[in-house]
Amino acid sequence: MDTLRSMRVFRAVVELDSFVRASERLGLSPAMVSKHVMHLERHLDARLLNRSSRHLSLTEIGKVYFEQCRDMLDNLDEVEATVGRTTVVPRGMLRLSAPVWFANPIFTRTLAAYRARFPDVTFDIDLSGRVVNLVEEGFDLALRVSEAPAPALIARPVGSVAFYLVASPAYLARAGVPRQPQELAVHALISYSLMAAGNELRFDGPGGGETVRYQPVLQSNNESLLHAAALDAMGIALLPSWQADDDLAAGRLVRLFDSYQLVSGKVYAVYASRRYLSPKVRTFIDFLAGEGRLGGNVP
Repeated sequence: MDTLRSMRVFRAVVELDSFVRASERLGLSPAMVSKHVMHLERHLDARLLNRSSRHLSLTEIGKVYFEQCRDMLDNLDEVEATVGRTTVVPRGMLRLSAPVWFANPIFTRTLAAYRARFPDVTFDIDLSGRVVNLVEEGFDLALRVSEAPAPALIARPVGSVAFYLVASPAYLARAGVPRQPQELAVHALISYSLMAAGNELRFDGPGGGETVRYQPVLQSNNESLLHAAALDAMGIALLPSWQADDDLAAGRLVRLFDSYQLVSGKVYAVYASRRYLSPKVRTFIDFLAGEGRLGGNVP
C-alpha cells in the first residue's frame, strides 16, 4: 500500500474528524480509508487514532505525526506545483490565533469570503486573547495588532485599526467629561493589559504630542470584558474601532478627544518562517492584505 497515499488519507480523516466524510472527499470506501490508517499504524508500529463508535481523537504520538505529516504534504504540494507549473488548491485546516475583538462582523465576513473562494480550507481559530507560541502550539499564523512585532517572527502588515477612548453617558454624567488629556489622571481608566506600556497614553493633537500617565481601575487582556465594563459605566476605556463603532452610533458610548490622534495599530499576520509557507497560509495572508479587507492601506 502506498504510504504517501495513506498519509493523505490520514490527514483527511483527522481534519474532517470522520472516516465517512474522508471517504466521501477522497472518493474511497470507508473500509479502504480505514485500511490506509491501519497501514500507517503498522508501518509506524504506533497507534495514531483512538476510535469509538461516535468519536475520533489523536493519540499523543498521533498529534505529533499529524503535525509533521500535514506540513510535509503541504510542502510537497507546493514543490510539485512549482515544478509542474500548476496551481495548488489550498486545503486543510488553518489554525489561527487573533485578539478577542476579532469576533465581529468585519472579520467573519472576511472568513466567509475567503471560504467562498477556497472551500477546501477550514478554520480553527483561538480568540483567547493570549499570545500563543506558534511553533510549540501548532498554529499556522497569528493576527496581532502591534507597533513592533517580535523580531524572531515573520510579520506582514495586512490591515490597520484605530483605537478610541470611550465612556458611557452615565459615567460621564457622574464623573464629568474630560476636555484635556491631562484630566484623565483623575478619571477611572479601563486598560488593555497587552497595550498598557507603563500605564501611559500618547496623544498627538493641536498642541503637539503629550503623554498622560494613569492608574487603571480595571486591567485585562480580554477586550470583551473591557467593552462590557465601559458600557456599565465603570470608567473610560481604550477600545478598537471595530468593537466600539456600533455603540458610538447608538449613543451607548461617547468618543472622547476627537481632535487628538491616539493609537492606530497595524494588523500583522505573524508566522514562524518564510520557508515552505503552505498554500492555505499564503493565500489567506494575501486575501487579508487585498482590497483593504481589514482596514487601511496595506503596503
